[in-house]
Amino acid sequence: MNEQKVIILCPNAERDFGFVISWKVSEMLKRHGRLTAFCPVFDDCSTARVPPPGFIPSVLEKEISSAEMIITIGGDGTILRAARAAAEAGVPILGINLGGKGFLAELEAGDISLIESAAAGDYRIESRMMLDVEVLRDGETICRDFALNDVVIRGDNKVIDLMLYGDGQLISHFSGDGAVIATPTGSTAYSMAAGGPIVEEAAHNIIVTPICAHVLEAKSFVLVSDRRVSVQLGYNKRNPAYMAADGGEHTAVRSGDVVNVHKSEKYTRLVRMSNRSFYRKVSEKLGERL
Repeated sequence: MNEQKVIILCPNAERDFGFVISWKVSEMLKRHGRLTAFCPVFDDCSTARVPPPGFIPSVLEKEISSAEMIITIGGDGTILRAARAAAEAGVPILGINLGGKGFLAELEAGDISLIESAAAGDYRIESRMMLDVEVLRDGETICRDFALNDVVIRGDNKVIDLMLYGDGQLISHFSGDGAVIATPTGSTAYSMAAGGPIVEEAAHNIIVTPICAHVLEAKSFVLVSDRRVSVQLGYNKRNPAYMAADGGEHTAVRSGDVVNVHKSEKYTRLVRMSNRSFYRKVSEKLGERL
């Protein structure tokens, strides 16, 4: 007899204050006979660490092997955190937005009645491309990571010198604050804020966007998905810098280091329940900033 899969609730403790939404979602799932696991996300300064009665906190990486779905309750950052474990295990994510824009989330707080439909299997899956990244120093790999939104190389409050390559061919050479290498999913995040284009999220492209470049010719490039992007830190500006995937842990990089980025074999699978078009979502979520 097959063991019943669980649905993991992954709330941001600072967004779902007192885990009120988590409790409501849990009760809906229980009415449908669904098993749940409770894997909250705590910020470093979080004080909302006391779970509601009956909730036993666990760790996402521990529960993921027996999961059918992850329901995140928070903002896009909560989805990005969950995506790291979910992509490895091939588990889909349904996001409930309690944050700001919540561009990755499917539901708003007022839509949680639709959890009943999700529990009944009435949803579809949308796959999003991801990026693999490695940092080389003197030919040796010092870091490997992957990202759903973007890989950022940025100076630590000072200008840095960057050379951008695609399949070994020079794309651009400039001094500035850094560069964003984004997926179409991440094109509406930091890349857009840095002046990059909005790309349909279902597309397969790599978007390279300079951040505050100190040269007029430095522009964004939209590359095909199988292009291998390399960013080398030059020697003209020997200032401290870092690399971060999806805003995660910073890896210090220095002059001569090479950051290689390419399309990953992993995908993030997002649960979709509405028929909102990409263009409608852009208008609703980003309208006042366009």
